[in-house]
This record gives sequence, C-alpha cells and structure tokens, in this order.
Amino acid sequence: MLTISQLAAHAGVTVRAVRHYHKIGLLPEPERDHSGYRAYDAGAVVRLIRIHTLADAGVPLARVQELLDAAPGDFTDGVEKIDKQLRTEIRRLQNTRKRLAKLAAGEHLALPPSVVDYLDRLRELGMDERYVDLERDAWIMIAAQVPHLVDDVIVEKIEALQHPEMVKLYRIVNESLDWTDDNPRIVEIVDILESLMVAAVHAGATGSYGLDDDLVRLMDSAMLEAAPGAERILALLEERGWKGWTRIERVPLDRL
Repeated sequence: MLTISQLAAHAGVTVRAVRHYHKIGLLPEPERDHSGYRAYDAGAVVRLIRIHTLADAGVPLARVQELLDAAPGDFTDGVEKIDKQLRTEIRRLQNTRKRLAKLAAGEHLALPPSVVDYLDRLRELGMDERYVDLERDAWIMIAAQVPHLVDDVIVEKIEALQHPEMVKLYRIVNESLDWTDDNPRIVEIVDILESLMVAAVHAGATGSYGLDDDLVRLMDSAMLEAAPGAERILALLEERGWKGWTRIERVPLDRL
C-alpha cells in the first residue's frame, strides 16, 4: 500500500495535483488506515497515470472523467476526436505564429516592396517615425483589403513627391503631429492642400484611387486620432469647398 506522496511519485505528479483530482472527483479517495493515513493500491496508481497522461496531452479535465469511464471502443473514439481538435488548434496556433512573425519582421514582410520604398523616401525627407508609422498602418489596411490597387496608388504617391509643394506639405504635416487645433499654422496646411487639389482637378485627377468609402473613413479616423489639429484642417477645408483627408473631394456648390 502506498502513501499519497508515494502515489504521486509513481505517477509523476505532485501531491497537490493528487488532492485536486480527489476534490474534483477524478481520483477516488481511499479510506484512512488505523494510523489516520490514506493508503493507495496499484489501481490508484494506474488511474492516476491515465489521468495525468490525458491531462498532459491537453485533454480538458472535464472530459478526462468521461474518457476514463468509457468502454474501450468509446475511449478510442473519444481520444481520436480530441486528437483531431488538437491538430486543428495546432494549425491555428501555427498560423498565428506566422502572422506574429510577419508583424515582428516589420513592414518588409507586411507590405509590398513598392510601399516599403515609399516609406523609406518619407524617412529620407526627414519625416518623424510617428508619421511614417501612420502611413505604414494605412498601407497595411490598403494592402489587406484592396491589394490590386496598391501599385497604382503608390505610383501616384511617389510622383507627387517630385512636387515641391507636396514635399512642403509633408514636412508641415510632420511638424503638426504635436499641434493643438488652435495653432495658426494649420491654415498654412489648408492653403497648400487647396492649392494641390485645384491643380489636381485642373489636371483631371479624381483623387479617389478606387478606395471604397468604408476604408477611406477608417483611414481618416486613424489620422484624426493621431493628430489633434486634423479635425480643424478638415473643417477649414470644408469651409473652402473641399472634404476628406485620405480622399479630398470638391463639395458641390449647392451644399456649401
């Protein structure tokens, strides 16, 4: 006959685990002997080993009881079902690890090379990494939802960086990340934006890039959260007949 410590040692578990299995009804508690100790037999060792093996394999304790008391055929079916569930969970975790590795590797894996080059150009312009992060996150959303549009949009964005006014705009927006909405230089941003949009309209550009309204709203909201002055910029643009941030459009005159 074995003491609880000896039982635990034979099964490779702790005494605390044995007591827990007693408490939840997985392992019956034997009667105490004349000395007041519980005495365990070989059957208790076998049952405890089976409990430990199933639990260690990831079987929920709530199902261990069911399997222990099942007929041989039902036990086999139950184990196979659990194995199938575990394999499904393993695949899910492996996919999660791949996604995490992709995020940990940074933009080089999360984004197409053309976007990475564009972000590097922004860094060369001296843009703050906070702004680059904003652009990166926006491009991750675009690449995930409308990957077929990325190359066309990025060509326009890179071409725009050849325009001195656009470069000036980027640099001012970069500075504005810490501005409050009463900063007088916000008007300067609006002036440049309006100038660029007038030029774009005259050139026949739509400025839509083919992005759907939901994605545009999502990207606009990200900018509004990141830059305190962005809301005032949008308000001033609308006063002048323009709306939007990601996709700036002319407001029809009858709506002004």
